[in-house]
Parts: sequence; C-alpha cells; structure tokens
Amino acid sequence: MAAKRAVTCLLRSLQTEQRPIGLAIPRWASPNRSLPFSQGQFAPRRPISSTPRRPSEKQPADDPNFISILDNPPELVRTGRKHGPGLIILAIIPITAFFLGTWQIKRLQWKTDLIAKCEDRIVRPPLPLPARIDPDAIADFDYRRVYVTGRFRHDQEMLVGPRMRDGEQGYMVVTPLERDGDEGAKVLVNRGWVSKAKADQSKRPDGLPRGEVRVEGLLREPWKKNMFTPANRPEKGEFYFPDVKQMAELTGSQAVWVEQTMEPDYFQLLDYQTRGIPIGRPAEVNLRNNHAQYIFTW
Repeated sequence: MAAKRAVTCLLRSLQTEQRPIGLAIPRWASPNRSLPFSQGQFAPRRPISSTPRRPSEKQPADDPNFISILDNPPELVRTGRKHGPGLIILAIIPITAFFLGTWQIKRLQWKTDLIAKCEDRIVRPPLPLPARIDPDAIADFDYRRVYVTGRFRHDQEMLVGPRMRDGEQGYMVVTPLERDGDEGAKVLVNRGWVSKAKADQSKRPDGLPRGEVRVEGLLREPWKKNMFTPANRPEKGEFYFPDVKQMAELTGSQAVWVEQTMEPDYFQLLDYQTRGIPIGRPAEVNLRNNHAQYIFTW
C-alpha cells in the first residue's frame, strides 16, 4: 500500500510541473535574443471585425432559398441591336471566299486544258493559210502554226505601242500582206518589235523587204483591250493596242491576225536590232495561268 501511494504522488507532481507551450525556445533562435512576448503569455490575436453581430440581424445566406450569383450559369450580355452589320459581314466573308475558291478551281482546269491544246497545235507542222478565212473559226485554230506567201504593203504599215523589250522602248510593226494581187485576201501580220530609234521607215531600209516573201507564224485570236489602255487614234496614226477589226477596215484586209515567229540567236538579235529588222516572237504559248495562286489566296 505504501508503494502504491508513493507512485501516485510522483505522477501528480509531474502533471503539475508541465511546461507551457509558449515557453519553448526554438533551436534556431539566438540565446541572447529576447522573446517577442513575455514569458507565459501568447501574442494577442487581431479581431476580424470590431462590430459585433446583433442577434436579431439576419444575413442573406441564412435564407434556405438564397442562391448566389456565383452559382448561376454564365450568360453573354449584349447591348444594342441583336445583329449588327459587322456580324453580317463576318458571316459573308467565309461564304464569299468559298465560292471564289470554287470558281478559281474551275478556271484553273479550263486554263490548263487550253494551254495543253495550244501547245499541241504548236508542235504540229505549219499549215498553208487559206485565201478566205471565217473569223468565227479562228478561235478553234488559236496558236496554230501557219505559213502564207505574198507581198508586204509597207505603205499601210501601222506601229502599235509603245512596247518594252529588254528595258528599251519600241513598237510592234503590223503590216498587211497582200496575196496574188487579191485585195480581199490580205491579212494582218505582226512582224515583230523595232526600237523607237528605228520607228521611221527611212531609218530601217533593211527591214522593208520587197517582192514576194514567205511568212511563218501563229494564227491568233483578236486582241482584247483592257480598261487601262487608251483608245486608238487611227486618224493620227496612233495605235496603243492591236484592234484587229479596226485595222482590217482601215487597210481593206481580212480580220485575220498572224504573229510572225523566229528563233534567232543572240548575235542575230543584235544584228536585227541594229539594222531595224523587226524581231518576231518565239513559237511558244504565253498564256498566263495564276489560278492556283488565287485558290490559295481565297
């Protein structure tokens, strides 16, 4: 009994001598540094609100039917009219781009087929040009190689331009070709380019062949004038683009346009340019085909 009482007294003395939590000194603290508060006292807490809540005052959250605006689904708030012109334009842009792209795809197929047909006509041997030609049938023979014989009517020569070649200004020489003395069988021949310095016939006697000549070239459709080219003034001898029908009426020729071709080397080109001999075009298809770029653009 005496031993049991001694153990009980010892446990009671240990419980009364427990150290308060606030008296614990951290290991990292300096031994000479004083504590921020007095021994056995904790730092006072700041009250959240100094205004006490009244027992009779109710908060919105106390209502069981209360719904916070944060719990509502998001809504798109718009002011003014429901559908303005800007929204309509934004809706039209992709639709327009789709139709333009589809149209350019069809144009690309059409232009590719046209170039293939013209290139097939160029590689064929030249055909003799008939004496009488139906102007409506020329489209089916565009870029077809032909040859024709006759005499140039230099007195009816027309200069179309200005035209640039290798950075130098000049003109296209268009001369009617008379065949077998038949005025109605004349055709218009685009002989090629001459420099501006050789525009006057007196300065290029070597470029005015006399007698019967043989011309080989491409049968072409009549040219089309764009909106930026000024109108011709034939009464003054000024032609800015080759109006085949107009030129045919002025010279009494058929509305047939033949572009003379040649394959000269570099030194021959220099000789022709110095002597004022018209430089013909090469026998190749020069149709532009940019529809693939337009498709990617749209």
